[in-house]
Amino acid sequence: MGLFDRLRGDDDPRVAFFGIDGVPYSFLKDNASEFPNIASLAKEGSAGAIDSIVPPESSACWPALTTGVNPGQTGVYGFQDREVGSYDTYVPMGRDVQATRIWDRVAESGRDATVMNVPVTFPPQRNVQRMVSGFLSPGVDKAAYPDELRNYLNSIDYRIDANAKLGHKEDKSEFIENAHETLEARYEAFRHYIDQDDWDLFFGVFMTTDRVNHFLFKHYEEDGEYKQEFIDFYKKVDEYLGKLRDALADDVTMVVASDHGFTSLDHEVHFNQWLADEGWLSYEDDDHEELGDIADETEAYSLIPGRFYINLEGREPRGSVPESEYEDKRAELKEMLENLEGPNGQKVCAQVVKKEDAFHGDHEDIAPDLVAIPNHGFDLKAGFKGHDDVFGVGPRNGMHSFDNASLFVDDSNVTIPEDVDLLDIAPTILDLMGVEYSASELDGRSLA
Repeated sequence: MGLFDRLRGDDDPRVAFFGIDGVPYSFLKDNASEFPNIASLAKEGSAGAIDSIVPPESSACWPALTTGVNPGQTGVYGFQDREVGSYDTYVPMGRDVQATRIWDRVAESGRDATVMNVPVTFPPQRNVQRMVSGFLSPGVDKAAYPDELRNYLNSIDYRIDANAKLGHKEDKSEFIENAHETLEARYEAFRHYIDQDDWDLFFGVFMTTDRVNHFLFKHYEEDGEYKQEFIDFYKKVDEYLGKLRDALADDVTMVVASDHGFTSLDHEVHFNQWLADEGWLSYEDDDHEELGDIADETEAYSLIPGRFYINLEGREPRGSVPESEYEDKRAELKEMLENLEGPNGQKVCAQVVKKEDAFHGDHEDIAPDLVAIPNHGFDLKAGFKGHDDVFGVGPRNGMHSFDNASLFVDDSNVTIPEDVDLLDIAPTILDLMGVEYSASELDGRSLA
């Protein structure tokens, strides 16, 4: 029991959650000798591979993980979403998340939550003990609350995110140095508030793991130039997780999880170019760069990652497909996607999911009609500027995967069966903390 628990006379169990964005479970398991602290956590607690959500994109995943409900209820489907009844698009932020976060439930139960660097949480909430928003935040000064947190983070040169643009360079040394500096500052901040021990829920995310995976993962899988640097980075992640675990009070359960898996990237797939080539999409003129530039006769368009929308009459402002033809058109597009092959003859899509099979809730009105889940190696893009070729190669060599996300719980009584997914994490944390909730409100189920 921590010092503040004794002072408060509070014996309710607590949880410290550490997100390791995009880290695949098989990578940690296959290299257990390199990562002794993670291996110890798995051996002494519970661990396993879990599935992500549809689509496996961080902007959709973190709202789902932190609420326990699908995008049909969070209202966030990806990095870019479409306005209802419009061709305008926007980048979802914290206030666009329409479901109750686990730290809100903790606060409502009269307990304290410290939330650090969770993607899609800007601007920081004022109803929790302290929060610094994560991915997509403009900077610490606007992303941190209260002043004490903001001042402390500025004093340690805390960074919201690593500089991913450095990863575009052929020489990755500057990017790797920046990633380490970002990771070190993140750990220092996490450790500072772990040691302060005045919270009931600590919820922090290491986002830099995702950044490193995007630019170095193929180096790891194919014994490339930066394989050792990739392993060394994760040795530091393992070291920091071990130190954080050792610093936790006895009444705290440690949970470590990723929001999706990762694999090597072989081909970018520019789906709006593919739709244009196949006659589904056209533009009003040659100068096009956004969704609103599509022509009236367009029958379908795509948003990342692998989301497809029928240009439906009565739903889209200039919909060309009558509702009577919707199912036939969607079925035709689904079959074409399922049969699409890459340059190597491999199927691009592992599966193509209908919206009603993936999403349900009060915010289905912006749901994609189809979502393509790619086979490993195919990174699904969209874009409205046009590309010369459907298949291309960009600066990244790693991509998200739906399968092989990670979950570790420092409690051997927790069971992680094969059918676990991202939505099960929130109810598990609430049960570990003894916070009451209605199971019918959540899509996931508790593993505790």
